[in-house]
Amino acid sequence: MSDIKKIATRESYGEALVELGREHSDLVVLDADLAASTKTGVFKKVFPKRHVDCGIAEANMMDIAAGIAAAGKVPFASTFAMFAAGRAYEQVRNGIGYPHLNVKIGATHAGISVGEDGATHQAIEDIALMRVIPGMTVICPADDIEARAAVHAAYETPGPVYLRFGRLPVPVINDRPDYKFEIGKGVVLKEGKDLTVISTGLCVPETLEAAYQLEKEGISVKVINIHTIKPLDEELVIKAARETGKVVTVEEHSVIGGLGSAVCDTLSTNAPTKVMKIGVQDQFGESGPALELLDKYELNARGIYKQIKSWI
Repeated sequence: MSDIKKIATRESYGEALVELGREHSDLVVLDADLAASTKTGVFKKVFPKRHVDCGIAEANMMDIAAGIAAAGKVPFASTFAMFAAGRAYEQVRNGIGYPHLNVKIGATHAGISVGEDGATHQAIEDIALMRVIPGMTVICPADDIEARAAVHAAYETPGPVYLRFGRLPVPVINDRPDYKFEIGKGVVLKEGKDLTVISTGLCVPETLEAAYQLEKEGISVKVINIHTIKPLDEELVIKAARETGKVVTVEEHSVIGGLGSAVCDTLSTNAPTKVMKIGVQDQFGESGPALELLDKYELNARGIYKQIKSWI
């Protein structure tokens, strides 16, 4: 995919905030001394009076966001996923989730593709932590177009929303006239009859590439992009499982509590199906170049292809 345009979804987040800021005067952006990294700095340049740098105090930032939301405005609280979902978990749960306040959490640098920052900064548990909070919407966009659409949709959605973005530039795969983003609705990217592969975030374009390789070997693969992990598109997941009989989930997250667990929860109740979960296998990440880590943890196209081929 070297010839395809690549953009980091954190870049998309910053640009989408500026677009929204021009449309809505009630939008306020908060950051925890990471505006250059989370790309909220572009919003600050255009709307300096509507940007609040809370310093390296993520828990405090979440409570400030809660207060701003209670006052009737729409805050986007931004920091690394490890700090948003990890360090500030109690404040997100009790200060935002419990009163169901209209706070949007922009969590960047998620997953092992953070790279050299290592295990302490590589959030591979954040989806699990956020999806268990009652009323929390959880979105993990696959590319620039989807990320921008997700930010706009989050603004329009009442209540707390967790938006998961990455550091690594990823291929733009949704650049087509018929693309439509809708919270809670998955997108079928490729039809197939032998197997369904359900993917999210950075792993979606890699999954597509793996599926086309499997197709060359006579294995027909249906590929679904699940950008909204909560609420999950249960209807689509159940329908695909019944059509193909086998399901694989792929995510740059622990196989415990993330997309794979959400899919298994749905299928075990409605359509018991054999499922393989591809992701980080109950272990921490490590320091190293992002692409090398994705290769080692078999979350690139080659690794996904290898695991699926071995399983079937």
